[in-house]
Amino acid sequence: MQGITPFLWFNNQAEEAARFYVSVFDDAKILSETRYSEVGPGPEGSIMTIEFEIQGQRFVALNGGPVFTFTEAISLVVNCESAEEIDYYWDKLTEGGEPSRCGWLKDKFGVSWQVVPTKLKTLLGDPDPAKSQMVMAAMMQMEKLDLHALQTAYNDA
Repeated sequence: MQGITPFLWFNNQAEEAARFYVSVFDDAKILSETRYSEVGPGPEGSIMTIEFEIQGQRFVALNGGPVFTFTEAISLVVNCESAEEIDYYWDKLTEGGEPSRCGWLKDKFGVSWQVVPTKLKTLLGDPDPAKSQMVMAAMMQMEKLDLHALQTAYNDA
């Protein structure tokens, strides 16, 4: 069993969100559902929690009502090996949501994501400060991260 499981609080869209996430990622599946009974705060028979898995990471989504909402203080990172992967996840996750800066976005449920090339850590961590600063400056101008432009900034330093 996974030691730590992110628990996502939704107003009433837990099932819709879980099914959406499972449709976006290839290695994803719904694991279990629990439903409200006649004594629960939700309508009897409606989804209380739905557990799902994306790329081996388990999540639980709760229909907890409008008490809490998501903020950018917590985000989920999608590590991408290629520009095509970045485009795919960015397009899917911003559908009905909103792009932000530096590879960040909010999906249609308000969950914050970062769609990031795996190479970014190497580019930003280069021991030559001129190279890492050029990559950072380029990234700060972007919404969706452009792997080619980041590599070009690195090479031009």
